[in-house]
Amino acid sequence: MKVLTLIPIFFLSLAVCSAQKESLTIGPGDMLHISVLESADLEQHVRVTDSGDASLILGGKVRLLGLSPDAAAVAIEKTLVAGDYVLNPHVSVMVEHFATKNVSVIGQVRFPGSYETATPRTILEVLALAGGLTDAADREITVNHVETTERASYFVSNNSQLALKDQPLVYPGDTVVVPKVSIVYLLGDVGHPGGYPAATNNSQLTVLQAVALAGGTPANAVPSKARLIRKMESGSYVDIALPLSSMQKGKRPDIAMQADDVVYVPFSYMKNMALSINGILAAAASASIYRF
Repeated sequence: MKVLTLIPIFFLSLAVCSAQKESLTIGPGDMLHISVLESADLEQHVRVTDSGDASLILGGKVRLLGLSPDAAAVAIEKTLVAGDYVLNPHVSVMVEHFATKNVSVIGQVRFPGSYETATPRTILEVLALAGGLTDAADREITVNHVETTERASYFVSNNSQLALKDQPLVYPGDTVVVPKVSIVYLLGDVGHPGGYPAATNNSQLTVLQAVALAGGTPANAVPSKARLIRKMESGSYVDIALPLSSMQKGKRPDIAMQADDVVYVPFSYMKNMALSINGILAAAASASIYRF
């Protein structure tokens, strides 16, 4: 009667466990609790080796690396059947303690480094461990999953609802990379000449958006003679006439800026003609970087 009472309870516990999605797989150093319903003598507490094996009381070593607890139980059942140790075993595997691993956070966070964790965390939780994003951080973040070697991308939206939605999990051993945001430069006769990060909700800035961030163009500026200096894939620079005045009046469409683009608005037509690309680039290199 005691066995008949335990069996339904055992299967109920298995059903509950199976209904839960396993977020962490078994790894080296994890401590496992293995029990076999048909034989209390086979119950054991065993630590997974560096190679990913667990040594059973009967059946020897079985490889459990990368398996969920449910999948590990199936692997052990097969081992017991193959060795004629138990005819129809029902195995339960629980991870009593996950080996502590580190999550590495590198790039544009306030405290880059390695952080200990034994459980998966959301990307925002991991970024919080590292002190959050810096002003120079790009919002497009990459998570490198160590076990699967897959990479996941996540965009930190300015919209809190979107930022909290569909966050990828970061697992022990993973690496989070926060790149530097693109910088564009507004120089010459604008309100606040300097560099501006493309820290918008889509990590992009248009010419008119950038000009607005720089305080616009004063009445005595010559926006009709503005120039766009852009670096090409070859490493060379091109000097493009920019019809900024027509764009400001809505007669010409706004255009998207690229990383390290330089918009130069002349103080006068003659000064615009005299200033070389190298002179503009030198001014950009020494420009202040503004935050917003």
